[in-house]
Amino acid sequence: MSRPKINDPRRRVVNFRLTDQELQSFEAAAAKKGFSSLSDYLRSLHEKDGLEHDAFKSTDSFKTVAEPRLFEETERGQMYLGDSLGLMHKSLPAGSVDLVMTSPPFGLVRKKDYGNEDADRYVQWFKPFAEGIRRVLKPNGSLVIDIGGAWKAGIPTRSLYHFDLLLSLCRDFGFHLCQEHYWWNPAKLPTPAEWVNIRRIRVKDAVNCIWWLSPSPWPKASNKRVLAPYSESMKLLLKNGYTPKLRPSGHDISDNFSKDNGGSVPPNLLALANTESNGRYQEFCRANNLPVHPARFPSGIPEYFIRLLTDEGETVLDPFAGSCVTGEVAESLRRRWVCCEISEEYLRGARARFVGVRPRIHHDDNVPYQIFPPCSLNGKADTSPLQKDGGLKRTATKKKQLLAAVA
Repeated sequence: MSRPKINDPRRRVVNFRLTDQELQSFEAAAAKKGFSSLSDYLRSLHEKDGLEHDAFKSTDSFKTVAEPRLFEETERGQMYLGDSLGLMHKSLPAGSVDLVMTSPPFGLVRKKDYGNEDADRYVQWFKPFAEGIRRVLKPNGSLVIDIGGAWKAGIPTRSLYHFDLLLSLCRDFGFHLCQEHYWWNPAKLPTPAEWVNIRRIRVKDAVNCIWWLSPSPWPKASNKRVLAPYSESMKLLLKNGYTPKLRPSGHDISDNFSKDNGGSVPPNLLALANTESNGRYQEFCRANNLPVHPARFPSGIPEYFIRLLTDEGETVLDPFAGSCVTGEVAESLRRRWVCCEISEEYLRGARARFVGVRPRIHHDDNVPYQIFPPCSLNGKADTSPLQKDGGLKRTATKKKQLLAAVA
């Protein structure tokens, strides 16, 4: 889900004197850090100073957070309305959850069409949630976080906030990174437009990171639950047999390689288009004048991890539930589930996933996606010289160049 924007407008203007040398030094430091203005740079320094001060304070601020109220209940699960800090630190028993499957608010606030502003406070903001997750998670349970990356404001470089979060979860809270996954959305539009479509200096950003973590190096898991169909070449190999031999890579392939295991072990790249726009959930929201949640992940994401990491009857928690996709999938797979969301409107829309109709998992499209190998056009593309400034200045379009020549 997307993080809400700050409602308090900035009306105050502050002036202070600098020497020419000081101004140059400030501007150079701001540019080096990726800030497009001195005000953003100074604001960041102030926030960083506040974070360093807050780091010495107790993180017990969640004790003042109220427990969320039960909003809806199904045969196997519950929706709660309110702050999930109260749910994880107060309502739920310690060690009661087998899997936390969630997509937290991304730590970015869109400022321009071609960039985002880094949320410097993101890791500090997430720490009380990390404590709550650690408290309710079983020792051999798993935490799965889908988290999108973003661009720094005004420049074509990437934020590191999601990597900072991963490092904090492992170093500060004792989680182990079991395996990173990547969600490739083939239908994602080429963004950011300024860098990808206009200046043509970056490629389409179509992958989200998914961190799979656990308090234990040995969480419950089985890849036999998520096997993929065999390729046509593997089907032929199984049919015709395979002669065991040492491969050029050094791998010694035994005769077990020709055993039919019912499917192939999938990679940690999950290919899922996120294109649903006219499903039951959306129709319900429109009919009842409710907002459609703008950042839903496809049901195949939680389905994959719920199958991989839990048994029937075990408990799945989503503390940033949004429209409760995780709950719908968990109910369909006969798992117990708990979803918590701070927006009542989103939960009212989420009722469409459960009320009156049995929840279901959508498998309308099982056709594999195609991605071409690098440089598949074999050089039959634009070969004009690279811009020496790296795209700092916009290149005039051919139409503008023609008009300038005529003038």
